[in-house]
Amino acid sequence: MTSVMDGRESNGPGSYSKVWNLPNILTYGRIAAVPVVAGLLLMGGNGARWTALGIYVVAAITDFLDGYLARRWQQQSSLGRMLDPIADKVLVAVVLLVLCADDILRGGHIWAAVIILSREVLVSGLREYLGELQVSVPVTQIAKWKTTVQLVAIGFLIAGPAGDTVLPYTTQMGIALLWIAAGLTLYTGYDYFRAGLRHVVD
Repeated sequence: MTSVMDGRESNGPGSYSKVWNLPNILTYGRIAAVPVVAGLLLMGGNGARWTALGIYVVAAITDFLDGYLARRWQQQSSLGRMLDPIADKVLVAVVLLVLCADDILRGGHIWAAVIILSREVLVSGLREYLGELQVSVPVTQIAKWKTTVQLVAIGFLIAGPAGDTVLPYTTQMGIALLWIAAGLTLYTGYDYFRAGLRHVVD
C-alpha cells in the first residue's frame, strides 16, 4: 500500500509544481514568443518591427533569468533542462530564417546564419549521443559569450530598417555582430567536437 501511495504522490502536487514553476513558465513563454516575433517581422512596417524587438528582448532576458531562478530557488527539473536549450535554439533558428526571407540577411551574409544553424544542429546531435553514454560536455565561458553576442546581433537585425531611422547603421552593426557570433560559433563548435569525439572514438 505504501509503495502505491508513493507512486501516486509522485504524480501529485509535487510533479505539478515542477511543471508549472516560474522558471519553466518563463521557458514556455519564450517558446510561445517565437511565432509572434516571426509573424510581426513578416508583417513588415516599423511599428511591427519595434513590437517584435520588444517581445524578443523580453524572451532573451528570460533565457538568462529562468536558469538563474531555477538554481536560486532550487526548482531545477528534467523538463526545464530539456526545454531550455530547445527554446533557445528555436528562437534563434526561426528568427534567422525570417530575417533571410525578409531580405535583411542576403547574399554572402546568409552564410553567417548557415554557420550558426549548422553548429546548433551538430552540437545538439553530439550532446544527445553523449547523453546516452552518460557523458556531459560543460558549457564554456566562450560559448556563453557567443550566445550573448548572437542574441544582441539578432536584436539589431530585428530592428533593421526601423532602427536605422533612429540609430544609423543599425542593420550593418547587426550583420557585423552576427559574423562575430559565427566566428565564435565555429570555435566553440570545434571545441565541443574535440571534447566529444574522444568519447565517440572510445
